[in-house]
Amino acid sequence: MDVSLMKPPRLARRIFKGFAALAMLGVAGIAVLLGSLWLERRTEITLPTPTGPFAVGRAIYDWTDDAKLDTLAPVPGTKRELLAWIWYPATPEQSGAVVDGYVPPAVEPAVERVRTGIFGFLTKDVSKVHAHSLRNANVSPQQQSYPVLILRGGASSEVWNYSALAEDLASHGYVVVGLDAPYRTGIVVFPDGRAVRRTSENNPELCEEKTAREREACANRIIAAWTADMAFALDRLAQLNTTDPAGKFTGRLDLTRVGIFGHSFGGAQAAEFCSRDSRCKAGVDVDGSLHGNVIQTGIQTPFMFLLSGQGDFSSSEAEVRQIWADMQSVYSRLPANKRLLITIRGANHFLFSDDGALLKSHILMRTLRIFGVLHMDGRGQLAVTAYCLRSFFDTYLKGAGVAPPKIASPLYPEIQVLE
Repeated sequence: MDVSLMKPPRLARRIFKGFAALAMLGVAGIAVLLGSLWLERRTEITLPTPTGPFAVGRAIYDWTDDAKLDTLAPVPGTKRELLAWIWYPATPEQSGAVVDGYVPPAVEPAVERVRTGIFGFLTKDVSKVHAHSLRNANVSPQQQSYPVLILRGGASSEVWNYSALAEDLASHGYVVVGLDAPYRTGIVVFPDGRAVRRTSENNPELCEEKTAREREACANRIIAAWTADMAFALDRLAQLNTTDPAGKFTGRLDLTRVGIFGHSFGGAQAAEFCSRDSRCKAGVDVDGSLHGNVIQTGIQTPFMFLLSGQGDFSSSEAEVRQIWADMQSVYSRLPANKRLLITIRGANHFLFSDDGALLKSHILMRTLRIFGVLHMDGRGQLAVTAYCLRSFFDTYLKGAGVAPPKIASPLYPEIQVLE
């Protein structure tokens, strides 16, 4: 028998074994990564410490509107209802005030039920996350009243996902009011135990799958409901300021100094609200493309665009050009002494939320850096963001506001101020 005839089968077997070994290494690598993520998910972690001089309290209110219906509710005739998360400057030491959970214990099971599949590996078990806010704390007596900031999260994200930014701003003397709404926030768990999930037709991320005209109509329908919710929330805050049944906020809210800010789709909501409602005295869009009438009407109140550079502008090149054109159009019509356009170099669109503080797996971080997804430490990104937000709001809600703040700082070389 010709020995040479035996070589191809042997070579094939060697190649097959090589591929098999590589496949096994790949499977082992994935197993190690998933195991690391699971252990990381179960590890205790604390949000960044607030940098301001005030202790931080947190209160949660369930507000029902007896006058208006929820236009996005699946059942006609449903009353509008909001869950308001309020972070505020607090008295640090008092009887009955204890550090609260990241989310109330009653909320934890509902949140964990939503986080299924691979997403469960990539997110922290909320029971393992520790914040700094006090429950049952009084508002700090150091000032008679405090300016108010309305906060909206990205897409359908729950507003507690922005606790790090909210706590930091509250520690610098702001009452931060985050809003969640049933049928459009991912999940809303009310104090009475009701858990209401977002309906698919109210998911702004699904708007992106439609044609250009349908996409804008879809986004505008959702944004109109959210801006109406913001207006209702300010009405309820005015009532709370007059007579808070708990006595906590009576006379403590300065509603002549109201700021609005949001991330991603929440940033679009901030811009739209500030173009419509004169109660907005300053606003910030954190890395969100614009939707609604603001593109045509513009904004006259002080406004800042705070961008990652990567943005949520992951559409086609033509769509990205249109997004920038809309933003530049609004920015160019703002009064020169009331506008800022800032990029945080290396920032990631998704890490403006608490994910920036909670994404700690070294394996995952290294993998994301290798593939160019991550360029900046998440906690560093949150620190820069908090600095930019409070610098802007300090200027226009606490200061004279005659010129934009000098936000560029040697402490944060990632900040690039654009014209």
